[in-house]
This record gives sequence, structure tokens and C-alpha cells, in this order.
Amino acid sequence: MSHHLAALVLIFLLFFSSFLIPSHSSTNSFIFGGCSEQKYTPGSSFESNLNSLLTSLVNSATYSSYNKFTILGSTSQDVVYGLYQCRGDLSMPDCAMCVAHSISQIGTLCPDSTGGTLQLQGCFVKYDNTTFLGVEDKSVLLKKCGPSYNQEDLMSLRDAVLAGLASGGGPYRVGGSGKVQGVAQCVGDLSGAECQDCVAEAIGRLKSECVAAVSGDVFLGKCYARYSAGSIGGSVDSKSTGSTSGGGSSRNYGEKAFAIIIGLLAGVALLIVFFSFVLTKVFGGKGK
Repeated sequence: MSHHLAALVLIFLLFFSSFLIPSHSSTNSFIFGGCSEQKYTPGSSFESNLNSLLTSLVNSATYSSYNKFTILGSTSQDVVYGLYQCRGDLSMPDCAMCVAHSISQIGTLCPDSTGGTLQLQGCFVKYDNTTFLGVEDKSVLLKKCGPSYNQEDLMSLRDAVLAGLASGGGPYRVGGSGKVQGVAQCVGDLSGAECQDCVAEAIGRLKSECVAAVSGDVFLGKCYARYSAGSIGGSVDSKSTGSTSGGGSSRNYGEKAFAIIIGLLAGVALLIVFFSFVLTKVFGGKGK
């Protein structure tokens, strides 16, 4: 009974929070998603653990831009692993709303799947029944090259930006030269050396496969690298992606929505305790 109650509370939280996120926000724009072919049985212990994981991801994103979780079960088949990673330049309210939006969408994208991945402009969410936490993954999830623009000066600027990203430190890197901008980021469960190796692989693929393109995106399993002669979905210069008018009201809206999400998360805990107590009294009394 408590498993079903937790699932209903999670559904309510995600449904309500989806209305708090501005539909025009590029942060929530879809980039790619994928699901495992293996399915779980509705109402099973795995589904209960998955709901617990997703709730933990939403809750954690209110105070941290990255986190990972492992939800243990009574058997190895019930264990579920998951993480999220927000873009390095996002504020905490934007991070929280992006992850909440991702969780609300991944259930629709991957119904009853034991594994799911969703990459939005502002955040990355993944869960699976086999561990991937702390494992470097350089498999190509998405490669996209813009139209050719074979101009030597532009390509020189592009190469300079990518070289700066490759030599940069830390999991989140941005750079620009002239009108060319670039960004790279690793998922937080990689070590510094693994992150460097992953970013180098992504940049190498950009240079070899988007040779004379005006823009390029390469998303690997645990990192990505992007460049463009302009803004890149808000990832390099967030000011360039929104309207110059109304920016203050949009920020205020985000902060208010963030505060509401915090309140909802606190209320969820109280609801679970209250209804569990009521159900125990009702069904426990009938059993006497």
C-alpha cells in the first residue's frame, strides 16, 4: 500500500511542477532520449524503487547541480541506479526545474522501461537496472553538424576554441574566439582524467566529422562538446538565448516556482507519513 502511495505522490509532484516551468525556456528543449528494451512489471518492487529514485533526483536538484543514487532492493533484480547533471552555468532554480521537467517526461518517453536516458538543453538524466555510475562511456549518443561554411578564418577560430576546451580544466568548460563559441561538459561521476579523456574524444570527433560546418554537437555517454558561430542553446551565453525584455520577470518567476517546488517536496514527506499512518489505522483495525 505504501508503495502505491509513494508512486501517487510522485506523480502528483511531477504533474504539478510541470506547470511551473515556462514552456518557452530553452533550458527544457529536447536534444535526445533513449530507453532500454527490457521492461519491468507494473506494481513490482522495481517500480517502487524507481519511483524512490526519481523522487530523490528531483529533491536533490533543489540544492545540487549533480548527484547520483543507488536504490537497493530485496533482490539484485530490484536495484536501480540513477543520476542527473545540470549544465554548469544554470542557477539552482533553473537546475531544479529542468530536472523536474526531465523526470516528468522520461516516464512518457520510456514507459515501464528498466532504463532511460534524457538530455535536455539544461540537464541530463539517466537511470538503469545495471550500474553505470563511475564508468567512463565514450559511445556516441548524438552527432550533429551544421551546414558547411568553408571559410578559412572561421575554421581557424573554431579550431582555437576547441583547443581551448581541450586544454581547459574542470568538468564544465566554455570558450569563445570572435563569433565562434564552444562548450564542453562531463557528467560528475567521472574522475578528472576520465573527463579529460572523454572531452578529448568528443572534440576529436567534432574536428573530424564536422570538418567545415558552421556548428557541431557531439554527445557521448558521459560528456559532450559543442561549438557554433553564435550561441549554443544558452550553454555559452545565457543572455543571448532569451528576450532582452522581461528578463527580470522571468527570473522572478523561476525563483517563485523554485520556492513552490521546495514547499511541495517538504509537503510530500508529510503526506506520506500522514497517509501511511491513516492507512495503518484503517487496515490494521479491520484485521483485528
